[in-house]
Amino acid sequence: MKVIRPIKSSDYDALFDIANESGIGFTSLPVNEALLKRKIEQSQLSFAKDINEPCDESYLFVMEETDTEEVVGTSAIASTVGLDDAFYHYHLSKVVHASRELNIYNTVDILTLCNDYTGVSEICTLFLRQSAREGSNGRLLSKFRFLFMMEHAQRFSDTVIAEMRGISDENGQSPFWQWLEEHFFSMDFPTADYLTGIGQKQFIAELMPKYPIYVSLLSKQAQAVIGKVHEKTKPALQMLEKEGFICRGYVDIFDAGPTVEANLKHIRTAQTSCKMAIKINDKLATQGREYFAINTKVADFRGVCTRLSIDEEHDIVFINQAAADALGLENGQQIRFAPTTFRT
Repeated sequence: MKVIRPIKSSDYDALFDIANESGIGFTSLPVNEALLKRKIEQSQLSFAKDINEPCDESYLFVMEETDTEEVVGTSAIASTVGLDDAFYHYHLSKVVHASRELNIYNTVDILTLCNDYTGVSEICTLFLRQSAREGSNGRLLSKFRFLFMMEHAQRFSDTVIAEMRGISDENGQSPFWQWLEEHFFSMDFPTADYLTGIGQKQFIAELMPKYPIYVSLLSKQAQAVIGKVHEKTKPALQMLEKEGFICRGYVDIFDAGPTVEANLKHIRTAQTSCKMAIKINDKLATQGREYFAINTKVADFRGVCTRLSIDEEHDIVFINQAAADALGLENGQQIRFAPTTFRT
């Protein structure tokens, strides 16, 4: 069984391997020992806090195989973004150039550098190792976060965003960044991506063009990738869109990948989730359908995918012993759960 839990110091080696495997463009996991260890430490402090409103917490989780204790994936939530370091995006919008006398009316797309998402929560750092990409593992590693956020809503903003990886080739070259590099920067995309990942963002404010960029002035290759996602990111985007996430014209400043957003309470998994006390019964549990389920704890958080059978009349849910053990729960304690798939 795969279980989601908070990261521990002893998970460093596994996290380093995941950072290596994730490759260029995965900004939130740079291959940097000091930074990765700091991320683990910050996460441990965040899980230990007793708070009533979001501040600068970052929650880093891992997916572990219960039989072997092998870490096969990671996933994270930032309670807020942009409060310590500036959080940049380009916003794609339009301006109108018109003359009544000449009977000319033209609309032009522009990209404007902004910090509009300052203070919102972000789901990030999602990576599942190749060996575990099967069944419901990918969806569990993503969707359990909505259950955790719904259960502990005071720790998060009402608005939740996800930055989607934009288009780059097998060598890590981004058509969008190549245009910016040629005109404003003298560094390649992997270098810029890495510097951002380790928190050295000052160069963005110093070198990024301050005025809106007319999209028509970009290279055709750069124009073509604005708002598009990497081939490997398409399934993740489709899953978030089914949850209710939409793009409001914000794109990444390096690869122009889209950023999508949703209101926490309107995210489908969070909105449809239920909270009930459990009763351990292997036979009855197996008669139910599959759900993503979490306990209601913070420091001792656990999440799994398991079969549950709901008794709405008595407001209890039947769960098997293995899942209850994985969640660290006994009879009478509560879980929050949502279906792995939605019926249309």
